[in-house]
Amino acid sequence: MSEWWIAYLAIGLIAGFLAGLLGIGGGALIVPILVFVFTAQHFSPEHLLHVALGTSMATIMFTSLSSMRAHHAHAAVDWRIARALAPGMLAGSFGAALLAGWLPTRPLAMLFTALVFLVGTQLLLDLKPRTTRELPGGAGLFAAGAVIGGVSSLAAAGGAFLAIPFLAWCNVPLRRAIGTASATGFPIALAGSAGYVVQGWGAPGLPEASLGYVYLPALGLIAALSMLVAPFGARLAHRLPVKRLRMVFALMFYALALRMLTTLW
Repeated sequence: MSEWWIAYLAIGLIAGFLAGLLGIGGGALIVPILVFVFTAQHFSPEHLLHVALGTSMATIMFTSLSSMRAHHAHAAVDWRIARALAPGMLAGSFGAALLAGWLPTRPLAMLFTALVFLVGTQLLLDLKPRTTRELPGGAGLFAAGAVIGGVSSLAAAGGAFLAIPFLAWCNVPLRRAIGTASATGFPIALAGSAGYVVQGWGAPGLPEASLGYVYLPALGLIAALSMLVAPFGARLAHRLPVKRLRMVFALMFYALALRMLTTLW
């Protein structure tokens, strides 16, 4: 068991560092690596990807709190927008997690790979939409939150890769968009984790120490180390050539997603 604990600590180290350095959610990185580790541990192939998605989503509950506190300390969170988006995000994230539990492994792997390519492309091209409009009303923010929460739950991501472009498109200043997006990660992760727990509850063949589709040993170790390391990555973001690093890591995401797809196929 100790060798797997080392693997989980290594995942937390890498995911936390990249989250701080590049401001990305960990799901695009954590899920493919967890698939490799869970495969080596001989987890049931039927549930392997679901457990990786559920565990990754649960880790975001903890890392998002750390990020949210840091941005709030710099007065960069617009809580009015965050509160308006949260109900839709809760509904979308929970519903998508339930849907993911019903999907067989191969179609779910293809869907996840497509979403990771979306994250990688955004990272590679550093896409920033034009600020062309104002924020929608309450119903529009609920709908936007539901879409962001649903896609993020299926990708086991914190939602910033969709929330930041949406807020920037609605003329929210970029610094405030980033801070507000960090506050939306927790409701997405909370509802998504609950959905993966409910959908996996009582499923046969799950590993011991699982809570539905959340594998608790991996959750504890990954979350603890990623929260510890993220601030160091954030500090280095101001010293390293981040644009070049974005290209390298985007290509790495592509490779990991394709490798995961071939492994599960």
